[in-house]
Amino acid sequence: MNNLCEEIGWKSINHAGEQLCGDHVDLIEQGENSSVLVLADGLGSGVKASILSTLTAKIISTMMAENVPLDECVKTIAATLPICSERGVAYSTFTVIHLKNHSTAELIQYDNPSVILIRDNEPYSYPTQELNISGKKILRSELSLQENDVLIAMSDGCPHAGIGRSYNFGWRQEEIAAFMKVLTAVGYSAKTLATMLVDECDRLYGGQPGDDATACVVKVRRRAPMNILFGPPRNRDDADRMMALFFSKEGKHIICGGTTSSIAAKYLGKPLRPTLAFEASDVPPIAELEGVDLVTEGVITMNKVVEYAKDMLGQNERHEEWSFGRDGASMICRLLFEEATDINFCVGRAVNPAHQNPDLPINFNIKMNLVEELSACLKKMGKRVKVSYF
Repeated sequence: MNNLCEEIGWKSINHAGEQLCGDHVDLIEQGENSSVLVLADGLGSGVKASILSTLTAKIISTMMAENVPLDECVKTIAATLPICSERGVAYSTFTVIHLKNHSTAELIQYDNPSVILIRDNEPYSYPTQELNISGKKILRSELSLQENDVLIAMSDGCPHAGIGRSYNFGWRQEEIAAFMKVLTAVGYSAKTLATMLVDECDRLYGGQPGDDATACVVKVRRRAPMNILFGPPRNRDDADRMMALFFSKEGKHIICGGTTSSIAAKYLGKPLRPTLAFEASDVPPIAELEGVDLVTEGVITMNKVVEYAKDMLGQNERHEEWSFGRDGASMICRLLFEEATDINFCVGRAVNPAHQNPDLPINFNIKMNLVEELSACLKKMGKRVKVSYF
């Protein structure tokens, strides 16, 4: 079995003064192992551009996921979307990255800056074939994916950054590739790479982007399983079964919750050593247990992880906090968001007597909601998530 998978992340900034982004990214899963990623850039900016790019991305991603041939997709787009009356040009440009079986990528590019491939930490030039479909020049490429390949798609707001300010002719393709090559070598996640590229564009625009700018990054990596134990089982007699299942799974092991970690320590026959260092004022300290990669407190820590996850899927403004934080929540974030590709939750349904105090707002449902919210966020990050309840 192919042990590779893709991590996908993107970020956009809007044209200065616009509420809506004229670029749109769509990702559609195609069965277990394939997906279609589309980045569309609508003509102009604002509402009109936003509608055009959203339509384009939706039509292409949906049709391609249903295995409709490429020329049919393009003809449908050409027939569906209007042509601009002022400029006489079409509506929206697009880049499609069709990932198949974690082994190949088909690139289809129409009028967007070309996709940059970084392989073995160097920009890599791949063959393209020029097609003429409905009078449009479309570039198509087929790539065999390798571990650590990074594909970077962008809208033309990226290379246009800095025109007349930092650079006379904008930020050239090879300069963007050189900038990204240094960052990919560090091993950042796809979302972080996309964020860093767009933040640099924003800087070159002097904080006043002259166009919508979007970067979409696909990073090919080896699968990395991660296991999380959260809460003791509802039935005490199930504790051993729950522990046996949890510790039998490959990958790193994280335990959240005081009672849960005590049960685990007893099961492993090892002492649980609390650390009393408060690394963050709002996150309880972690503990140490031989045979477990990370032991943290439960609900408060988990709540913080969910906050960070939502931010990461949105503006990704708090990235630095959890990237460098030494508290339990930051450590969980690094393991789940950056390291893991497949995440197994073992969730105990026991009701904690300490949480039954009416003055404490933590109840059983909060715990279940946290797991559901976090699972949903992780799935949006492209992780495979499995939840088992005890």
